[in-house]
Amino acid sequence: MGIAERKDRQRAERERRIIAAARVIAEREGWSAVTIRRLADEIEHSQPVLYSHFENRDAIVSAVALEGFREIAAALRDSANGSTGRNAVKNVATAYLAFALDNPALYQAMFILPTDLRFASAETRPELRAGFEALAAVVTPFCADVAVATEAFWAALHGLAELERSGRIRPNMRGERIALVVRAVVASGK
Repeated sequence: MGIAERKDRQRAERERRIIAAARVIAEREGWSAVTIRRLADEIEHSQPVLYSHFENRDAIVSAVALEGFREIAAALRDSANGSTGRNAVKNVATAYLAFALDNPALYQAMFILPTDLRFASAETRPELRAGFEALAAVVTPFCADVAVATEAFWAALHGLAELERSGRIRPNMRGERIALVVRAVVASGK
């Protein structure tokens, strides 16, 4: 292996360590605890080294969010695998809410904190598109305008996730809320 390949591999490993450290700190203590100084201490490198990888904290949040989008897309696809129709919609809705509630800091990075990641534009990254496509796949049989129906499905799930996460709705009623969202998706095709 050449020197350039080794340096590239070391650089990629440092980036992985920075992102992993940010996730651990955020899940344990919240995003306010994730600072460049704290991350530098965690990975035992200087702050300038972190800045050589990421322009600022928001760029680190974006990198964490991209990991989250890859993970949620896989979880949604896995939950739909082998199911069809209403069951697929229900399984995906259940998986979405479970992901959001099981990974609160990651979900915050993906959807709440400021990032430069953009949806619904020519610059939308493939990691973001994959999650949307996993939602669209289960909505498609029930609607003519897949994009609008998927956006509404996603908005409903996101709203439910945030309301439950913040303790504003009853967690023991999640199944009933999911059933209502599924009925709405199914009825949208009529």
